[in-house]
Amino acid sequence: MSNFFRPNIGKQGRIARGVIGTLCLVAGIVVAGDISLWGLILVVAGLFAIYEAISGWCVARACGVKTKI
Repeated sequence: MSNFFRPNIGKQGRIARGVIGTLCLVAGIVVAGDISLWGLILVVAGLFAIYEAISGWCVARACGVKTKI
């Protein structure tokens, strides 16, 4: 299980996930003003993407999916 959580993305992947996470987080905050489920989903997705960027770990790559970045 420890191999599953080891860092598996480089600098470009971390930057991409950070940008995507920030965009999702901002969109989720804007949408959450209406107290909708979509706002909550976007906020959670954004926070998870930011976590991936900070830790250098990607859940898709950990599961064996080949990503371009």
